[in-house]
Amino acid sequence: MPEVEVWQRFFDPAHILDRLDCDKPGNVVEFGCGYGLFIVEAAKRSTGTVYALDIELEMLAATTEAARKAGVANVQPMERDFVADGTGLPSQSCDYAMVYNLLHINEPMALLREASRVLQSGGKLGIIHWNVDPATPRGPSMDIRPTPEQCRRWAEEAGFRFVREEPGIARWHWGLLMQRP
Repeated sequence: MPEVEVWQRFFDPAHILDRLDCDKPGNVVEFGCGYGLFIVEAAKRSTGTVYALDIELEMLAATTEAARKAGVANVQPMERDFVADGTGLPSQSCDYAMVYNLLHINEPMALLREASRVLQSGGKLGIIHWNVDPATPRGPSMDIRPTPEQCRRWAEEAGFRFVREEPGIARWHWGLLMQRP
């Protein structure tokens, strides 16, 4: 991860969550919360608990501090290796899941199946990822960057229904909105 100030320049969280239909959800989960950039915006919109999952304690501390500074009290940081061990959340306990800049991992299907498990029927899954373009200033190597089409196929295989693609959701990113039937 780059420094938080660099990372923040890549995204407009409110714009991204607007385009991916994260509007007044109940419980929200973010897989890999990083600095909490999206968690804070989701917490402002949520009527429930916003679960911030990350394997790195440093990222959870940054998310906790970002939530404190923003004055949101509904964020619950959780140290989890969610690919290996799942989220620890009950089945069908969330209304919205965020999978941002993660589907280049070795086991994207495990992550998407877990997202499907924790989302209730009708729950939404927002996905963003780096463009497959060598001009992007950061992101994983080109040989492991998934395309929107690949992520859509994976999500559909995990049980999601395609809602829409959001190309250019951020300067260097595309987005997908999926829904659990």
